[in-house]
Amino acid sequence: MTYGVDVAQVRLEHITKTFGEGKEAVTAVDDVTIDIEDHDFMILLGPSGCGKSTLLRMVAGLETPTSGDIFIGTKKVNDVAPKLRDVAMVFQSYALYPQKTVRANIEFPLKVRGESKPERAAKAMSAAQSLGLDDYLDRKPGQLSGGQRQRVALARAIVRQPAVFCMDEPLSNLDAKLRGETRAELVDLHRRLDATILYVTHDQIEAMTMGTHVAVMNRGQLQQIGTPQQVYAKPQTVFVARFIGTPPMNVMPPGLFERSEVLVGVRPEHLQLSSNGVLSLTVRMVEQLGHETLLICDAVGTRVVVRQNAEAPVPSIGAELRVDASEAHRHRFDPVTERRIDG
Repeated sequence: MTYGVDVAQVRLEHITKTFGEGKEAVTAVDDVTIDIEDHDFMILLGPSGCGKSTLLRMVAGLETPTSGDIFIGTKKVNDVAPKLRDVAMVFQSYALYPQKTVRANIEFPLKVRGESKPERAAKAMSAAQSLGLDDYLDRKPGQLSGGQRQRVALARAIVRQPAVFCMDEPLSNLDAKLRGETRAELVDLHRRLDATILYVTHDQIEAMTMGTHVAVMNRGQLQQIGTPQQVYAKPQTVFVARFIGTPPMNVMPPGLFERSEVLVGVRPEHLQLSSNGVLSLTVRMVEQLGHETLLICDAVGTRVVVRQNAEAPVPSIGAELRVDASEAHRHRFDPVTERRIDG
C-alpha cells in the first residue's frame, strides 16, 4: 500500500487561534508558519498547553483559525468541512466503537463512504495485516490490550488512504514497553505507506526517534523547526536547549562559565573533567544508570549535570571537581531574548 502522488503537502501560514474575547481572551497559537512536505513525518513537540494539539485540530478541521491560512496540497481549507479535507485523525483515547468488532471498526470509514462490502473487507484485511491484527478481527475492543486497540485505531485511519495523517499523542496511554514497540511500528508504517504524518507529542524521545522533522512549540509560539539532529545540536532558544535532551543542556548565567555577558549552554556529555577546568563544581548527587553515570553538581547555586561513561571513576558526594568544554560544544544565548547568538 502506498500513497504516492495523493500525499499532500501541508502549509500553515501565520496561524493564530484565540479563545474567548476581550480581557478573557487566551491565545493558544500565536502566528505560526510551518511547511510540511509530502511524505514528511512532522512532530509537533512541546509541553502541555503549548498549542500543539490546537494546531493539529485546525489542520483536521476540528478548530477554526482566528487568523491565517491552512493549505492541504494547493487547496486552502480554512472553510472546508473536516470530512472533505482527506485527513485521518488518530486520537489519544483510541475513539473505537466498543460494540463493534475490530473488523467493523476498521471498515467503518469505508462504510460511511459507501464502498461495497467486498471492497471494505479487502481493504480492512490489508490494513489489519499491515499492523498484525488479522487474528483479532472478530474481537471487540474490550477484549484487546491497549497496544492492540491503538493499532486498531491506526488501521482505521490507514484504510481511508488519506492525504494526511493527524496523530494526537497516540502513545501516551501505553506503558513504557508498549510505547517503545509502537514507536518502531509507526516508523515502519511511515516507511511502508510513504505517508504525510503530522504527529503531536510532549515526549522528546518520540520526537527524536520518529520524526523526519521536529517543530518545537512553547506558549503558542514556534521556537524552532528542523531535523531531530539539528534541533539537538543547534538549539535556537534557551527553551529548546532545556527541553531537548535527557538530561537537558546546562544553561549557565553570564560570567559563570566564561567571562562574557551571555548565557552559556553545554550538554552534559560535553563537560569534561579537567584539573585546570574553567568551572568549579561540588558533587551533590550521583546517578549510576548502568550504561552511564550522571553527576549532579552545584556551581555557585546553579545546577550543573555532567554525563560520564559507566567505566569512569565515580566521585564521592561533596567532592570538588573542575570541568571544561571545547569551543565547538559551547552554545551562547542572549540573556534578554534567550535566542541563540551565532559567531
